[in-house]
Amino acid sequence: MTNAGMTDDENTNGESGSKAAGGGNHTLYMIASIVLAFVVAWLAPHFAASLEVGGEVFLRLLTMVVVPLVMASVMSGILGLGDVRRLGKPGAAAVGYYLMTTVLAVTIGVIVVNVFQPGVGVNAEQMLAASDTETVDALADSDEHPKGIGDIFKNLLLMLFTDNLLGSMVDTQLLPLIVFSIVFAGMLTTMGERAQLLSTLVTGINDALLSFVMLLMKFAPIGIFCLVTSKFGEAFAQGTFVEQLNQLFWYVVTVLTGLGIHALIVLPFILWFFTRRNPYEFIRQMSDALLTAFSTASSSATLPVTMECAEKKAGVSKRSTEFVLPLGATINMDGTALYEAAAAIFIAQIHSATHPDFAFGMTEQIVIAVTATLAAIGAAGIPEAGLVTMLIVLNAVGLPVHYLPLILPVDWFLDRFRTATNTFGDSVGAAVVDQTFPKDAETTSLPDVVSVA
Repeated sequence: MTNAGMTDDENTNGESGSKAAGGGNHTLYMIASIVLAFVVAWLAPHFAASLEVGGEVFLRLLTMVVVPLVMASVMSGILGLGDVRRLGKPGAAAVGYYLMTTVLAVTIGVIVVNVFQPGVGVNAEQMLAASDTETVDALADSDEHPKGIGDIFKNLLLMLFTDNLLGSMVDTQLLPLIVFSIVFAGMLTTMGERAQLLSTLVTGINDALLSFVMLLMKFAPIGIFCLVTSKFGEAFAQGTFVEQLNQLFWYVVTVLTGLGIHALIVLPFILWFFTRRNPYEFIRQMSDALLTAFSTASSSATLPVTMECAEKKAGVSKRSTEFVLPLGATINMDGTALYEAAAAIFIAQIHSATHPDFAFGMTEQIVIAVTATLAAIGAAGIPEAGLVTMLIVLNAVGLPVHYLPLILPVDWFLDRFRTATNTFGDSVGAAVVDQTFPKDAETTSLPDVVSVA
């Protein structure tokens, strides 16, 4: 029912404008909370570190909903197609997009580290003397992680399947859950009216979980403040973060430059080329997800927010959001692949300075690029994934792993930027793959989408 003298369209537009305004204010609150978090962490680091419990509660609430949301959303997306065979073209497009952007990210990482050469002139011995090498040594001696490309392929294949569905839920192993959800929902599409009740239940659960995420996001500025404040407060309280940042200044600049090129130039161009959407307006629409990714440093924990932003704010169709984003959060790791390629070559530059006989040319850099691409995808589900994948890349070209502690002091800091890059890459993928879904599929209107065509 509308107000007197107001048409339905005018009333709808007014509601949309109100929602958009509210979303804009919410984003400003999140940005303000991050800025305030930096200030508090710098001025009162010990107090800031004590806020860890608040951030942990927010992170657990986000993580809590990931598994049921992934399974319900993937099933809902398949059921919405009506026939699982219609998933073929979007599925191929999604995989093609993941491979293309990961290769581009690695290439950018290799180029920027060769241009900046951050490893030249680094006093490795002095920095290593103050580093804790126990964790790296323990992982290097372990037989529980992949040792080379063959192990990566094996690990990737095994990650698709599980011998215990409940165990995968407990361990948040999303890839086998996605495979199960696709197969199970695909089976339901062949059962006709017999599966109607179950299909309705799955759709209802999915809608309820998204509503829960929207409720949780009302408290996001507080949770993000606690997360960022506690992490940076801990770093400032130790009194070594600024010194470490100064010692690794050019390395940090190199990685951030590479991530910036990929996230602000390459991915926006891909979005514009395939969809003709204004990429920077799209970034604004996805800003809540990107800020959450920066705060949590976890693509999986951010997934509920990414899905909510993509569908409700960026206007990506529900089918694409429900299928592409859960898969992307699991295997699409652009920022991680770029970082690992840059970090490995950084370590190679340091090693070459003290070992002139170490051969490191174009062939070795290609090996690093290929290994970083595969490791970012195939080793994502193992414990200490960041360290383990770096060990794989270093081993591939014979670089000693004892240099790895050099980059660990700033790894947690850079991790936030590469997670935000991963999340943005996932959302761009959802918008691009959206173009390949059947034209008669249910679509969502595009709120505030600005075309540049």
